[in-house]
Amino acid sequence: MHGLSPRYVIADTAYDSGTLRGQIRRAGATAVIRPSRNRSLKPAFDRELYRERNRVERLIGALKHYRRVATRYDQTARNYLAFVQIASVLRMIA
Repeated sequence: MHGLSPRYVIADTAYDSGTLRGQIRRAGATAVIRPSRNRSLKPAFDRELYRERNRVERLIGALKHYRRVATRYDQTARNYLAFVQIASVLRMIA
């Protein structure tokens, strides 16, 4: 998170640790992490915002069906980003 100033950090339950939550808090952001089952004190989290994480993960999973995206075929970041954008549009109209 160095050099970033996010308002929220949305993460999976696997990232539910006091250390990470502290780093997020010190960065001035709000942690949106579903608490793990074994926590005795379960911190509150925004369920609606947490659902957005799932939408992003499903999009990434769908984009990986394009071999060029999954294997990072393009050598420059500019070309890779361009194809990710094209694949995203193709995914939306399909």
